Amino acid sequence: MFKKIFYRSLLSGLLAGLAGFIYNRIYFFATQTDYSKVLNTTGIFSLALLTCIVAGMIYWGLTGWLGKRGEIIFNFLFSILSFAAVMIPISVSLPLSVQLPELFPGLAVPMVFFPVIAWHTVRPLFKS
Repeated sequence: MFKKIFYRSLLSGLLAGLAGFIYNRIYFFATQTDYSKVLNTTGIFSLALLTCIVAGMIYWGLTGWLGKRGEIIFNFLFSILSFAAVMIPISVSLPLSVQLPELFPGLAVPMVFFPVIAWHTVRPLFKS
């Protein structure tokens, strides 16, 4: 069971990182603002992988402890925490060297939701 959850977490993290990378490129070409000093490709993939692996460990713990109800509680918590995490890119203070800091939330806020979206997207592949 843990192995299946780990692979689901890994695949979700990679999918979320890929979505974040693609969105980053689209946002750059749409706005011509470069935030690579604040949020680079390595950071995007690392945060997505870390988020999904931590989520996988929490999922494993909740489903082991609460059974079927653990998945429902996990989905609820993951979604609520994603909405709460929106405050991070909104409240971050960017360096003075960054041009157009007011556009940064437009890049980072959607990326906050990519791990939870990827998690639910790959769920049918790992359904037991």
